[in-house]
Amino acid sequence: MEISKVPSIEHLRQIYQRRAPKMFYDYCDTGSYTTSTYLDNTAAFAKYKLRQRVAVNIDNRKLNSTMVGQPVTMPVGLSPIGSCGMQHADGEIHAARAAEKFGVPFCLSTMSICSIEEVAKHTTKPFWFQLYVMKDRGFATSLVERAKAAKCSALVLTLDLQVLGQRHKDVVNGLSSPPKLTIKNIMNIATKPRWALGMLGTKNRQFANIVGHVKNVGDIASLNEWANHQFDPTLDWSSVEFIRKQWDGKLILKGINDVEDAKIASKLGADAIVVSNHGGRQLDGASATIDMLGPIVDAVGKKSEIILDSGIRTGIDVLRALALGADSTMIGRAYIFGLGAGGEAGVTRALEIIRKEMDITMALCGETDVKKFGRHNLLVR
Repeated sequence: MEISKVPSIEHLRQIYQRRAPKMFYDYCDTGSYTTSTYLDNTAAFAKYKLRQRVAVNIDNRKLNSTMVGQPVTMPVGLSPIGSCGMQHADGEIHAARAAEKFGVPFCLSTMSICSIEEVAKHTTKPFWFQLYVMKDRGFATSLVERAKAAKCSALVLTLDLQVLGQRHKDVVNGLSSPPKLTIKNIMNIATKPRWALGMLGTKNRQFANIVGHVKNVGDIASLNEWANHQFDPTLDWSSVEFIRKQWDGKLILKGINDVEDAKIASKLGADAIVVSNHGGRQLDGASATIDMLGPIVDAVGKKSEIILDSGIRTGIDVLRALALGADSTMIGRAYIFGLGAGGEAGVTRALEIIRKEMDITMALCGETDVKKFGRHNLLVR
């Protein structure tokens, strides 16, 4: 089936699974430990039922909105994903281009395969940059300066990865970027010729934001050793203030999944809060983000914009988040499925699917403007 005709995100996932090496598919489509939070993130959306309305003029529907002051064609951004360039050659560039053409934000991860500078070179509009604050604060400061130089329009500071949650599949697969050339990996990659040819045609095969920018990190072994010891367990709210002093643009705090944390983040002057549990990849047993969204919105009010991340697989899920008070949303796996299935065209198709689902569902709810979608559109029991 042509990518442009794929009908759903689930169909994109199936194509992606066939085309990507097992270790990178598993890296994307799993969670930590028992994966209970990863599974609950998606399942929990079904509890929130929409009101079907009829005999309403639903012509001239509008999905355009804003995200942190940026006009968007729909309130959906692309979340930061580590090793995106291992899902498809030059993956971050493909995703950034698709987002730019579609008119939605793309957020580049610190742990990206293509560097900040490389993505900036291949795009024409500002993108967001996601920052991990490492133990090496000098490196964190340099990343902020590089994001400024690339004219990134927002800094997304991730707060929920002070220690790395264990994902069993990654351990079993011996995950690394690029993959180690073991017999097992070579045999699997041999069944993925499209992926392999793409990788042979690019120089971007390891964490380019780090290699060449950190002393004594020049190969995969030294890179893995450095990265495994750099996530900072001392990261606290004073660290947020430290970054705020370095960055004078829009600041978004990601990884908030608790009411008290949301209140603190808002008081610190965050332009937006991303309600997220890292896609179920960190604290196994944490609440699904859609279940925490309502209480967080009630606690924060309009002091900071609220973006919902983790678990979204459909345009219907996006509308449920908006109905519960989110100002906008971000998708991760949903666009990675498209990227792995077909590069830039696959990401575009994922966005088209989400938009069409939003448009039709909004119409059946009797609404014509996505900015007016709210709790009145939910069936409260």
